[in-house]
Amino acid sequence: MSSSAHDHPLPPPRVEEVSDGVYAYLQPDGSWWINNTGFLAGRRGVVVIDACSTERRTRAFRQAIGKVTDRPITTLVNTHHHGDHTFGNWLFPEATIVGHEGVREQIIADGVPAYRAAWSPEVEWGKMEPTPPFLTFTDRVTLHSDELRCEVRHVGHAAHTTNDSYVWIPERRLLFAGDLVFNGGTPFVLMGSVAGALRAVEQLRELGAETIVPGHGEVCGPEAYEPVEGYLRFVQETARRGKEAGLTPLEAARETDLGEWAGLLDAERIVGNLHRAYAELDGHPLGAPIDLVTAVLDMITYNGGQPLSCLA
Repeated sequence: MSSSAHDHPLPPPRVEEVSDGVYAYLQPDGSWWINNTGFLAGRRGVVVIDACSTERRTRAFRQAIGKVTDRPITTLVNTHHHGDHTFGNWLFPEATIVGHEGVREQIIADGVPAYRAAWSPEVEWGKMEPTPPFLTFTDRVTLHSDELRCEVRHVGHAAHTTNDSYVWIPERRLLFAGDLVFNGGTPFVLMGSVAGALRAVEQLRELGAETIVPGHGEVCGPEAYEPVEGYLRFVQETARRGKEAGLTPLEAARETDLGEWAGLLDAERIVGNLHRAYAELDGHPLGAPIDLVTAVLDMITYNGGQPLSCLA
């Protein structure tokens, strides 16, 4: 059973200036579909990093930007394709939407994804209008907010998904990590790779960032890498033991004491992560397609047969 705990009601989103003219938009509590975004307020325009999951949340994000600057929003960067970071793309009609080629491909392939039904029916998604990036890259692209250089780099392999990028601002030692870093939430690699996510954290560590805006959770420093790595190694070891015992991913999850990871939000992700880890133990390439429907249904079963909790 999931041990996730949520505050009721959730604290409101807030804007935090993480460097001069650079802002994180933090949405507690960082659980399913409640992500962080950010923006750079330049003299001529605003560069936005990721949208939100619902129409209401994205409109609130736009209002928060408007309270900081009256400059137009010129650019929206998507760090990956997941809907909590892209469903609100359509609410930035004036912006050039930038993302890895895989982000565009996956948003087009998913359309309005039916998998939303796995989460609480109370979620008010609002209008859904899938809007993929129309300026894409394969490796990296550099944006400038006035004189400030922002490097958008694809990690080069499957990690959280198959199309993750991060935004690195070297002059400020500042990193927008997307969902390569969860701070206080359970890392999730069902649509990516356990081994690849570990490699991605190594890549981030080499940057030497001093301030990190994670995809979910509070702003942090490089100390956030260690728990992500520790959890992912726990998943690999749990998968190894489960396969040796002839257990399915769901059975292995049910027989596993989450221990130090039990307090992370959305603990039922252990099941989806084990599905991915089993595939890697079977020799499948990193990020290769697996049966997502079965994995999500197993997470629901682990969650007591109830839809997954979502307060977005």
